[in-house]
Amino acid sequence: MSRPLVAILRGITPDDAVTAGEVLVEAGITMIEVPLNSPQPFESIRRLADSCGPHVTIGAGTVLSADDVDRVSEAGGRLIVSPDCNDDVIQRTKALGMLSYPGVFTPSECFRALRQGADVLKFFPGSLMGPEGLKAIRVVLPESAQVFAVGGAGTGNFREWIMAGAAGFGLGSALYRAGDTMETLTANARDIVTAFDEAHREGQAALTSS
Repeated sequence: MSRPLVAILRGITPDDAVTAGEVLVEAGITMIEVPLNSPQPFESIRRLADSCGPHVTIGAGTVLSADDVDRVSEAGGRLIVSPDCNDDVIQRTKALGMLSYPGVFTPSECFRALRQGADVLKFFPGSLMGPEGLKAIRVVLPESAQVFAVGGAGTGNFREWIMAGAAGFGLGSALYRAGDTMETLTANARDIVTAFDEAHREGQAALTSS
């Protein structure tokens, strides 16, 4: 099962990257981003891309320039996640055949990102918008637009976000903080997957019956 969950490994080091990737895949999370403000991020991306196999999507977060997109591609990454809606980043990402998840917060940014070819709209920071804010914006978006909530989404509110129109989630500090042990990451990943699966089932049932 491919879950719409992106593991955000901010602060991961190359020495821990492969083990962290194995932990996440075992738990059922197959999309992994290494933010570029982590130590030696391109090396971590390279090691993850080399070790995790074709069914796991590896990429970068906090991508702010087209040059960084090129470097992620050269390292073997296939996913570009940004905190903002940057035309150059989206265009370069799509030109290289990669997945584009730009950060958005307003309807204007949403439609701008979609026109540039974004694959998923990353609503960030989700903690400021909340499910009700997403629900209001979701009404004007194309039905086909995929929305991920990042920042403020976790085991306690997955269902609320899903009911508001979120298709998936990016998980940062709720999953991993720099310096965490692999045991902590394992426990967090399992809890998140269990909570998401339950919320997804409940949300789909509620949406179907409404």
